[in-house]
Amino acid sequence: MKIGLFGGAFNPIHRCHLTIALQVKERLSLDRILFIPTGDPPHKSSASLAEARHRLAMVRGAIEGTPGLMVSEVEIHRPTKSYSIETVRALRDEWGPEADLFFMTGLDAFLEFHTWREAAALLHLCHFVVVPRPPCRFEALSSMRLLPPLDPSALAALDQNRNDRLDVAVPGGPGLTLLALPPCEVSASEIREKLRKGLPLANLLPASVESYIIQHRLYQEDTDRTGVKG
Repeated sequence: MKIGLFGGAFNPIHRCHLTIALQVKERLSLDRILFIPTGDPPHKSSASLAEARHRLAMVRGAIEGTPGLMVSEVEIHRPTKSYSIETVRALRDEWGPEADLFFMTGLDAFLEFHTWREAAALLHLCHFVVVPRPPCRFEALSSMRLLPPLDPSALAALDQNRNDRLDVAVPGGPGLTLLALPPCEVSASEIREKLRKGLPLANLLPASVESYIIQHRLYQEDTDRTGVKG
């Protein structure tokens, strides 16, 4: 069983999230993708973050009926801040040693990988899959800590679309795959801003997610008991 782990706030989940998940699933021949929404922050640091129950419901609606896409609540019910190492260990226990775990992350986040909790241990627990996040460039990985030396010319080929995949052996670990996916630059913050201003969304959201947001009055200027302040 090859399982992709796709974590994030999904605030809200949008079409680019789904496109990335399906592209990674196909390119790496994964059996399924687990969407892992973050829980509620312990101290509610962001007023623009919808409650976890809403984000979970939107993910469920967005992936309903799509084979191989699932949602995990492993972080939703955790009362403290979630760290990737804890999530991967929990999912390893859940799925067993026979499952191959593929941790999906954006290039921008992966460039800060050395700051993650127990980063070296995490690199040995699961196969990492890094996807583009403009304006970051794969060439920035050439001198990244914790990784074996990477060929700058191979990284440049990804940035220049002369190659669409680079597999990197990680000593003692499952490995690392860099994928050059077609650009999909929709952002959740852009969508929230459009919702606040009442602007058309131009099919940026799955229909079920747009309906849920309207029904529960999420991402509006006024705060009520079912939504959040924009």
